[in-house]
Amino acid sequence: MSGPGGTAPDDGRDTEPDPGPVPDAGPDTGPDTDADTETDAEPRLPLLLEAVLGVGTDLDLPTTLQRLVDTATELAGARYGALGVIDPERGVLTELFTRGLSQEERDRIGPLPSGGSGLVGLLVQEPQALIVHDLAADPRSSGVPEGHPPMRSLIGVPIRVRNEVFGNLYLSEKREGPFTEEDLAMLRVLGAQAGIAIGNARLYETARQRERWIAGAAAVTTALLTGKNPQDALITVAEQARMLAGASAGVVLQPTAEGGMEIVAASTADDPGDIVGTTIAPGSPVLVQLLGGEPVFIEDSATDPRMTTRVRTRFGPSMMLPLQSGGRLIGTLALPRRRHGEPYTSEERLLATQFASQAALALVLADAQHNRERLAVFEDRDRIARDLHDLVVQRLFATEMMLESTRRRAAGAGEGDELLGRAVDELDSTIQEVRTAIFALQQPPADAPASFRGRVLREASGAAALLGFRPSVRFRGPVDALLREPLDERLLAALRSALAAAHRRPDVTSVEVDVDATARLPDGTPGVRLRVTDDGVREDGGGRGTTVVWQEPR
Repeated sequence: MSGPGGTAPDDGRDTEPDPGPVPDAGPDTGPDTDADTETDAEPRLPLLLEAVLGVGTDLDLPTTLQRLVDTATELAGARYGALGVIDPERGVLTELFTRGLSQEERDRIGPLPSGGSGLVGLLVQEPQALIVHDLAADPRSSGVPEGHPPMRSLIGVPIRVRNEVFGNLYLSEKREGPFTEEDLAMLRVLGAQAGIAIGNARLYETARQRERWIAGAAAVTTALLTGKNPQDALITVAEQARMLAGASAGVVLQPTAEGGMEIVAASTADDPGDIVGTTIAPGSPVLVQLLGGEPVFIEDSATDPRMTTRVRTRFGPSMMLPLQSGGRLIGTLALPRRRHGEPYTSEERLLATQFASQAALALVLADAQHNRERLAVFEDRDRIARDLHDLVVQRLFATEMMLESTRRRAAGAGEGDELLGRAVDELDSTIQEVRTAIFALQQPPADAPASFRGRVLREASGAAALLGFRPSVRFRGPVDALLREPLDERLLAALRSALAAAHRRPDVTSVEVDVDATARLPDGTPGVRLRVTDDGVREDGGGRGTTVVWQEPR
């Protein structure tokens, strides 16, 4: 069989001498002569050389692969061409670049062939060149999907990048005659050159991918060390990882007291509110791997039996990466892609794992820095409180005692006695206000509770630093629902003043705080009542125990 442009086969009989320029050419010897092969190959040689040079001109891998399919199809004179990319770990096709098929035809064909059967599977499992002149008669041909264009002939060669089979190049339906050994040789040459070009493109893409992940990890570290609060820090990690991995969502989980894990931060293209709060039950297979410090890679979250969360049905391929520091698991970074999305490659898994390690270290450093800053604030507030107590309050108290003594010696002096009394009262009020300020300085400056009940408990906890014990607190009625601004602020101010006064009295060993939101005032109107009782020595020397009552209408 000769290629396009060759002479017709001879019937074996002698022929007349050729009347051309070489009259003694002799009889025709058929299509297998050297001259005929050279005549067939020469017209395509410049095109092949041009194609070999053109395949490696672009470092973008998808562009390189599509150009390879287009060039091979044109050189072989085929109607259809395809290049299937093989996942080396699973041995299945992950991408398909085609020539000659419209998008409508591709949609009719459906999903990619698995590569487990038929001639496509043969090339995947046994990568070697082959030519099939009649697909219908070949017993190895099977599994052709509905909607696939009718094809009679096939030629295919594997594409190797170094020692790894990257994929296979298929051509079908030659326009003029059957596929020949010359076509196969041409594809081998083109495939070998394509392997070099693909290797270069993959190295370039890998370098760019690594650069993006390194830059992303650096951005996370910088953001975390510039003072973000813990919740914002976790969202920053989830957001950066989601964008770098091309994931549908970025999720951070943290261990719960029950031994499970809970999603505490999420980043998605839409509202992540329905994801946050989702938990993984203790003892689940995924959790066992994560707690052991092992990453979990999932092909399809919706169908994998290890996945038990209620949001799994909306996701496909996923990575769950432990966030570890010093051998301690501080959380998990999950990067699920949309359902039926592209699976993660081994390179993407490696880069994401390295990113998770860097992010975990950054989270630990940020937390340590935040704690140092809080400690510095606490120390500064304690110093101010000590200075106020040791210097200002003691001097004011001494001045008050001097004025009180003077007032008693000058008893009955009329107007002078009244002025001294007012001065003593002013000093006493100033001392109480300074003590209240000292008391407030002893309390945490951040993370204040939002509810009124929590704020009262916070005031009581802060008083423990001065009193040496924690006051007991009791609430009556729905205080969070009934107390609103500015009433709640006035009650808290009265509570601070009462606790500061209790601290001032000698020998205080217990303080009871009672907040009644259902109280009735003397005139019968609904109100709120604060009662603070301590067992210290009274200021007038009349025994022990003092009760301070504050009340206002609601």
